[in-house]
Amino acid sequence: MNAAALPFLPQAVIFDMDGLMLDSERAIIRCLAQAAEEFGVAIEPAYWLQMIGKGDAACRQILSERLGEPMAAALLARCHALYDAVVEAGVPLRPGIVALLDLLIERRLPRAVATSTRRPLALRKLAAADLLRRFDAVCTSSDVEHPKPAPDIYLLAASKLGVAPAQCLVLEDSPTGVRAALAAGMTPIQVPDLLAPDEEVRALGHRIVDSLVEAQRLLELRFEAGG
Repeated sequence: MNAAALPFLPQAVIFDMDGLMLDSERAIIRCLAQAAEEFGVAIEPAYWLQMIGKGDAACRQILSERLGEPMAAALLARCHALYDAVVEAGVPLRPGIVALLDLLIERRLPRAVATSTRRPLALRKLAAADLLRRFDAVCTSSDVEHPKPAPDIYLLAASKLGVAPAQCLVLEDSPTGVRAALAAGMTPIQVPDLLAPDEEVRALGHRIVDSLVEAQRLLELRFEAGG
């Protein structure tokens, strides 16, 4: 893993949500697989991984190419219904997220969410997980024209926090999100979840760590070194 020291002291930290703060990717894939089974559609488990980090429109397009638009729409509608029940129960947190946020709050570093999830669902998930109150801004796919890997959502988050993009640190789990952060001129740390970075992703040259605990340690080392 590439965990080189941070080259600067961030003035803000922007977080992806699904797969980074919330252990939601597994839940979403389980709901997709259950919906496919209910419709009698045979799809190999690895197929779902290509949807990680992508917005609703991109996922619909992927499924439509495989199943046709009517079946894709029906399957996604059923998946969303199944997932709503998961959200209401509270999606589990990824290890280390609360301690990391507590550190940033103690340091008074501005914090934002930048998620490919639509706004109503994103707010519900963050509130159910007791994370919403820990952020200064929440930016969702509902708020931008172009989803990740376009830089729009990260540029919006930086604007809402009043911090220049070059002074923002981004925490992401997916290659799509990493590319969006780099396109925005920010410094990403990738914490992979279900989708391991391949050689093409590693070639981007960003920091990759095994956990949020390791990401926190990189920040603490930077804090100790000062500006």
